Amino acid sequence: MTPRFDAIGMVASDMAASIAFYRRLGFVFPDGAEKEPHTEAGLPGGLRLMLDSEEVVRSFDPEWRPAAGDGRIAIALLCESPAEVDSVYQDMVGAGYRGPRKPWDAVWGQRYASLLDPDGNGVDLFAPLTGAGQ
Repeated sequence: MTPRFDAIGMVASDMAASIAFYRRLGFVFPDGAEKEPHTEAGLPGGLRLMLDSEEVVRSFDPEWRPAAGDGRIAIALLCESPAEVDSVYQDMVGAGYRGPRKPWDAVWGQRYASLLDPDGNGVDLFAPLTGAGQ
């Protein structure tokens, strides 16, 4: 048997804040998930985004401590168009979320922008530029 990629697991310091952030981006979590110590959102292709509270992680790893500074992972979300990158970025920043890199036309042929979730994990938004051959 060969292991297969199944899920992305993240630790949330504030479950309700993390779920609100990802729901605003279109992730679907069960109702009441913000009160649970563990929750999951289904992703395309059968993958899952799993969020665990710090308490859950400490229940099986008592020595666990959050990383200093912003998170060390990033996920990337494909948008339908460069205009959608701009629109989603503006919506998220307008709602009070951090957006360290405003939308720009990257040299690799994509419209790109970067957000940070409540725990400082990177969430990149991107879409092929028209005529970029992507």
